[in-house]
Amino acid sequence: MSGHSKWSSIKHKKGAADAKRGQLFTKLARAITVAAREGGGDPDSNPSLATAIQKARSESMPKANIERAIDRGTGQGADAVIVERIQFEGYGPGGAAVLVEALTDNRNRTSAEVRHAFTRHGGSLGEPGSVAWMFEKKGAIQLDAGKYGDDDVIGAIDAGATDVIEDDGLLVVVCEPSDLTSVREALEADGVEIRSGGLVTEPKNTVEIGESDAGTLLRMLDAIEDQDDVNEVWANFDIDEEVLRTLAD
Repeated sequence: MSGHSKWSSIKHKKGAADAKRGQLFTKLARAITVAAREGGGDPDSNPSLATAIQKARSESMPKANIERAIDRGTGQGADAVIVERIQFEGYGPGGAAVLVEALTDNRNRTSAEVRHAFTRHGGSLGEPGSVAWMFEKKGAIQLDAGKYGDDDVIGAIDAGATDVIEDDGLLVVVCEPSDLTSVREALEADGVEIRSGGLVTEPKNTVEIGESDAGTLLRMLDAIEDQDDVNEVWANFDIDEEVLRTLAD
């Protein structure tokens, strides 16, 4: 997996206890609402919604909050505020490509905040399409690598899985977004316990970032993620694991 994935794992372990619960729940609810509006309120036929709900549950978001967010997206809720999904593309220190997804009710405010986070840390926003082509969306289902191996995912491969990757104690079954439901169902039919699953965005290739740029790049990504309207941030960098651990301490 990419260096960005390693960075995200370290950040999660280090900062989970410090999460701002109210801000987090607001972001999670927005993601659910937009996914429900774009693809319907049934997570079984809407992979984006299933992914958003899974993230909310993993953060212990109350079931009632999840249901209200779905209702807002499908037009059943009382909240009339229109939230839209917008994307920003740019570069960070060391030449890393950065893709940002925001969910906002005020495009101008969000654009100004994201631009400031880039420029303050030596990055720059690019034109639409400047870096998006460097990334691809995939379905990814995570299993416990200590319990399962390649022989346990044969049914998933028959159902459309394209790759199986071992990453940080996990066995990740990769597929095209359109095959996510069928691959999940095949694993469940074979009695495989799924830790998590949904849509992910991964870089097609990575850029090696040296120690001199690593800290500034990670601070820039943190600053972008901390914006209230930012939902997801992806980058195509790779940093040596020892450097990452040093920065996370």
